This record gives sequence, C-alpha cells and structure tokens, in this order.
Amino acid sequence: MADLKKYESDELGITITIDHDLCDGCGTCVEECPAEPNVYELVDEKSTAANIDECIECCACVDACSQSAIEHSSC
Repeated sequence: MADLKKYESDELGITITIDHDLCDGCGTCVEECPAEPNVYELVDEKSTAANIDECIECCACVDACSQSAIEHSSC
C-alpha cells in the first residue's frame, strides 16, 4: 500500500496528495511553487503541503515533480 499523505484546504476546497513512496525529497516542488509563503516544505526528506491554504492552484508543483508524486485536485 502506498504511503499517501493527504492535505486538504476547506478554505480553498482543494486537496493535495503526496505519495511518499515516490517522493525522493529533491525539493523541486518547493523551488517551483510561486506562492508566498511557499505551499511546500521538506520534512524528513519528503515533501509536505504544510501551507496548503496559500496555494494559488497554478499546478507548477505537479508539473515540476519528476517522480509524479504529487496529485492536486485542481490540476
């Protein structure tokens, strides 16, 4: 079973799911996210959507992830 981490924003009505089995901790999602503050943070070498309420729904994170570890309900 995949190690899926689900982050939900009731404020924005979006969900971001990160597959920690696929995430290699490269940090590209952190680097590419244009939101201020950044939606993503690395914790224990895995991506987390710690600031999901800051998401601007641009889908840069999904496009940037070379491991296809990020699913975004808006993308």
